[in-house]
Amino acid sequence: MAQDNPVSRRTALKLTGAAASTALVAGCSGGNGDGNGNGDSEDGIEIESGADIRFSGQTSSWDGLEPSSIEGESNPTLILTEGEDYTIGWTEGDGSGHNMQIRDDSGEVLDDLTTGEPVEEPDESQILEITANSDMATYRCEPHTGMEGDIQVE
Repeated sequence: MAQDNPVSRRTALKLTGAAASTALVAGCSGGNGDGNGNGDSEDGIEIESGADIRFSGQTSSWDGLEPSSIEGESNPTLILTEGEDYTIGWTEGDGSGHNMQIRDDSGEVLDDLTTGEPVEEPDESQILEITANSDMATYRCEPHTGMEGDIQVE
């Protein structure tokens, strides 16, 4: 049987590998930073001292609103400066009950840093004032395990 454009199997595999490598380098792998699709960048996002950190509470993730460096990111890793003050919380959501908690490495709420019981609509009580310290490991919503991001304190 005659072929109009013969391409060897080896050539086809080389072309496929090159295309996949190009897509990966260009960031087209479908993830959002760390390869698992949760929005964390490999190194995290440095947050300026005194910043107001705000999220939209979605049952599957905390979606960044402010500062602009986290806007549109899901569960971004926050890099905070030791001893500096920040506010963190949520100002809009999907209508499900959420709360904001800061937890340590063992998963325990740190120093009562919680907005309390989950509520469907955020209000002033859904904002925490925090001073960054090395015991801080994550921020999360108690009832929704997908709503968790890492905190790095430097």
